[in-house]
Amino acid sequence: MNKIVYTICSISLVTAMLLSLSACDQNDGPLEKAGESIDETATDLGNKIEDACEDVKEGMNADDTRC
Repeated sequence: MNKIVYTICSISLVTAMLLSLSACDQNDGPLEKAGESIDETATDLGNKIEDACEDVKEGMNADDTRC
């Protein structure tokens, strides 16, 4: 009886693992691509703001040029 339960549990576990792997779709849809584009744009904007802040502090001869 225990061997049957062990076998059923093992099969269920392997099936669940295979289903979870198949759910990881590598083909990004249009919303995923749009989200990635927004993330990249926000990161670029943040970097530009930080660079501008550092430039202003350097122009003012500030001791601490970090922003």
